[in-house]
Amino acid sequence: MRLTARRLNRTLLARQHLLARVDAEPATVVRDLVGLQAQESLSPYLSLHARLATFDPYAVTRALEDRSLVRLLTMRGTIHLLTPEDALELRPWTQPVMDRAQRSHDEVVPQFARPLVQRPPRGTWKGGGGVDYADLVDWVGAPLREPDVPGIVRRYLRAFGPASAADVTAWSGVTRLGPVLAGMADLVRHEDEAGKTLYDVPDSVVADADTPAPVRLLGTYDNLWLSHAARDRVATPDNRRRWMGPNGGSGMVVLVDGMLEGLWRRDGDRVGAVETFRALTRREQSELDDEVARVEALLST
Repeated sequence: MRLTARRLNRTLLARQHLLARVDAEPATVVRDLVGLQAQESLSPYLSLHARLATFDPYAVTRALEDRSLVRLLTMRGTIHLLTPEDALELRPWTQPVMDRAQRSHDEVVPQFARPLVQRPPRGTWKGGGGVDYADLVDWVGAPLREPDVPGIVRRYLRAFGPASAADVTAWSGVTRLGPVLAGMADLVRHEDEAGKTLYDVPDSVVADADTPAPVRLLGTYDNLWLSHAARDRVATPDNRRRWMGPNGGSGMVVLVDGMLEGLWRRDGDRVGAVETFRALTRREQSELDDEVARVEALLST
């Protein structure tokens, strides 16, 4: 099947729970999405808030404290919020990414060499304190796991597909995945508008192009726009450049009609300046106003 850019956009949003919020526990969504980008402490909270019908940020704090969620370096050599089961498998799989990062430093970086979790209060809701590490195996009381690479790929496709081997590499940082996907006989194959092969799990649904996509406010970083090689499924090249600053993202993201169409900034417990890259329709502006109110309710929690 040849898939338009619009269908790929809507399919990604559907699999990311961004077309409609879901009733689920935070850990369930974290597991479904194979982790959440957590380089900035607020990002995973905004990611969950955008996807869940009801969300208590202190539920994430409790999960970090009771060790049913953990924070450590995995995909792309960046901090992710993960279930312990995923952390124990994904860290060994992404260790080559950490090894490459280590080679670019003049001194040993302990978290590159060993799977060290960031202990709370780091990453807790409105928590403070410096970074304090613990060994992952000791922290969760279980051994590291031999990575099931085809299984990881299938989970990626369920959350981000249809996708190419280059896309899986963009998400994970792990290279040489082309033969892995090509050898997985159960995968179905699609094409994008340029004729590039995209793999998918056989039982996943491809969304209709005309499916409505509501406004969402997300953090500076979200796996939504960090997990494909072209990085254009939710952002035009021009708008992505407007988001990208000299040292990373320049602001938190406004999604309108499924695309990155603006930036916003936090001002204490309120949503501060909101910049949109185009004029919004009356319906879009109403959705934005509603979403701003909802995020402010979260920030004031």
